[in-house]
Parts: sequence; C-alpha cells; structure tokens
Amino acid sequence: MTDPRPKHLLDFQGWSPERLSGLLDNADTMLNVLARPVKKVPALQGLTVCTAFFENSTRTKVSFELAARRMSADVVSFAAGASSVSKGESLRDTVETLTAYKMDAYIVRHTASGAAHLVARYSGKPVINAGDGRRAHPTQALLDAYTIRQEYGDLRGKRVTIIGDVLHSRVARSNAELLPKLGAEVVLCGPATLLPLELGTMPGVTLTTDPREAVRGAHAVMALRLQNERMQGGYLASLADYIATYQVNESLLSEAEDGAIVLHPGPMNRDVEISGEVADGERSRIVKQVENGQAVRMSVLYHLLVGRD
Repeated sequence: MTDPRPKHLLDFQGWSPERLSGLLDNADTMLNVLARPVKKVPALQGLTVCTAFFENSTRTKVSFELAARRMSADVVSFAAGASSVSKGESLRDTVETLTAYKMDAYIVRHTASGAAHLVARYSGKPVINAGDGRRAHPTQALLDAYTIRQEYGDLRGKRVTIIGDVLHSRVARSNAELLPKLGAEVVLCGPATLLPLELGTMPGVTLTTDPREAVRGAHAVMALRLQNERMQGGYLASLADYIATYQVNESLLSEAEDGAIVLHPGPMNRDVEISGEVADGERSRIVKQVENGQAVRMSVLYHLLVGRD
C-alpha cells in the first residue's frame, strides 16, 4: 500500500478501501489465533493499552480488553464512575493524567460526539473510537462488514438494509460510511422522525420509510434498537405501531434475498425491533458478530500499534 497508515481509528476518514480490506484480511489471522488451545501471541508485549469508558458497555469493552490481552498487552481499565471524573475533572485533564502514566494507546467510549478526537489531540497516542455520542462506532461497523464478508466472500454488489432508530445510532452512521467504501449498497429505513435526511447525501446510501421496500433484495438486514435513553419528545405515534411496521420478523424478511442474513449490534430488545424467532433463527448471525468482534479488534490494535503493510 502506498497510502500513509492512519495513526487513529476515529472514523473512516483517511482510510482507503485497500487498507480497510487489508485490516479485514488480517482478522482472518486473528481468528486462527483464537482457535488455538493457547489463545495468545506476543505482538503487543511491552505496550500498555488504556480502555477509557465514560459510558456503559458490555460487548465492546470486554472484546477490546480481551483483544489486547490476547496479544500480550498490559491493559488499564478506566471507569469514569470510579474516577475523579465523578468529582468534576474535565476530559482533557483526565487524559493528560493518564498520558503521564505512559499509555501507548487509548480505546475511548464517551457520551459526547467528538470525545475520541479530543483524546487524540491531548494524548498524542493512537486512539480507537469505541463509540462517541451518536457520531461514530467504527469497530462495530468493521465487525459487521467482516461478518457479511464471511457469508458472501465479498461486499461488492451486496445490499445491506439497516432498520430502526437511525437518528440516534452511531452504528448506522459508521456502516453508512464504511460499507460503500467496500462496494456495498446501504439502505437506511425507519420512521421519518428517526431518519436523518443528511445521511441520504452520502455516496452509496439511500433512505426510505418503507421497510418492505428497504428489505427487497437485501443480502443482510440489521435491526437497530430504539435508543430511548437518547430520546426526548414524541418520536413515535406508539410503540405498538412501530413494532407492527418496523420489526424485523419472518414476514418482513420474505422480501429479502433467499439466504439473507440478520444482524444486530446489541444490546437487543427481543420482540421489539426484532422478533425472538428471527434472533434465534437460521438467518441470525448475531452471535457470530460478537465472536468476530474480538478478532477484528485484535486486527485494529495490531494495525495501529505494530503492523506493517
């Protein structure tokens, strides 16, 4: 590759399709590591990775910490609720304190959009955005892309439909940014109140409020939960109407391609945005997404900290 290797993964700005494909290729190697009896390699030995989570997380936090430890890094787990942040310390001062302890990389989740960029500015170290506000969640999009690629071998020409609360979803935004770079078409679908029009201006992305139109011909369908914790005001006529129209269930999936797979970034509200039957059915790759998250995040850490083209 001739393009410069990015220092951070804050979003996909500056990441070429070739470099993104190489990162996903390397996740295959990491999956092989995870299949061994001893699931550990010395790639990050001597380095210290800080997981700085200012917002609750299960899948992302655990998989990142496991990913770093699988590659022999030391991991410092920072939880805002048990720190001086609860006493009013600013994010900048927290970062400068942690940087004084010689961290080599930061994995940051924060309720505020742009927080990971601020950490990159004041730490001077590689930063991976593990979700900032509703702006971006790049490693979730990467593991989604990897899961689809496992199924079809290539994302070029594939139609990926994302249904639900798009407005508040950093996952939807990151997938809308990433998947077209890899050759896929993205359809975003939800009630008009939860469908931001600006996303329809992105290359390779279309918007619709009609879920049957959105799913027609899809190779992968992703359900998004209603992020009630981020909602203030009346976005929906009623929950019952939303479920009747936008739930990903067998009836809706009859419009998709034969063999279309179903994804969900979690956490999942069964029988709201997705039926239990579909979540546990043959189409579901939800557990596979979780499994792939560790390998993809190992690949990201390797690529940013020690990898060579």
